[in-house]
Amino acid sequence: MLISLQRKDRASLEPAQGSFSHHRQHGLRIDGRRTTELRKIRSITSTLSQADGSAYLEHGNTKILAAVYGPREVRSKTNIIHERCYINVEFSMAPFSTTERRRRAKTDKRMLEIAQFVKQSFEPVVLTQIYPRSQVDIYLQILQHDGGILEACINATTLALMDAGVAMEDYVCACTAGWIDKEPALDLNSVEEAQDTSEMTVALLPKSGKIALLQMEARLHVDKLEEVLQLASDGCRQIHTVLDRTIRDRAEDLAHKMPSSS
Repeated sequence: MLISLQRKDRASLEPAQGSFSHHRQHGLRIDGRRTTELRKIRSITSTLSQADGSAYLEHGNTKILAAVYGPREVRSKTNIIHERCYINVEFSMAPFSTTERRRRAKTDKRMLEIAQFVKQSFEPVVLTQIYPRSQVDIYLQILQHDGGILEACINATTLALMDAGVAMEDYVCACTAGWIDKEPALDLNSVEEAQDTSEMTVALLPKSGKIALLQMEARLHVDKLEEVLQLASDGCRQIHTVLDRTIRDRAEDLAHKMPSSS
């Protein structure tokens, strides 16, 4: 399990935001959701014909495209691992994904961090030992940013790997939760993230209940940790239902397109 604790340093990846009011009407958040509600998720696979596997995912207004190439021959001899495959992750953001001009150095640092988190989340889950001396490339691009970048990257990667037929132990489903207005809230958007919220990203293996990633963007009091962790884990299970339906729909579609044996 990967655990990362770090201070917030996301200004370079944040879209421009207006003022945020902590006052909510009828217990609703700024986007009309209750504290335990996910943003709307839309996902499809096989969006890129040239990739071995691909996926497009919308998580609220965050939109991401994932592409997987491989397993294939290792490009550099320095990356050859004799007993398993090498996983390479590259993350980028489209210039039009935010309305704010980004500072290059901090943006590049944050992009490398996200790519590393995704890589370390999937290395224990992909059955790398059945692909020795090979390489799997994962390319992630944010098309529109409205918070929850890391969770969106992990969820899109899961779909793209499955679409490529890469063997995995389980789904990897990720979700965020944080502490807003003295109560835990699920699946933070960019406005909520920008308020120095105590936020946690959890990546869960639904079948076994194991945690593949636990990352905190700011300090959270130990008394609140369990409640936020449980809420994020529940969100992961809800997201698993969505991703599983996407994979099953794709499988059914391919089955219908297969020529009849009669």
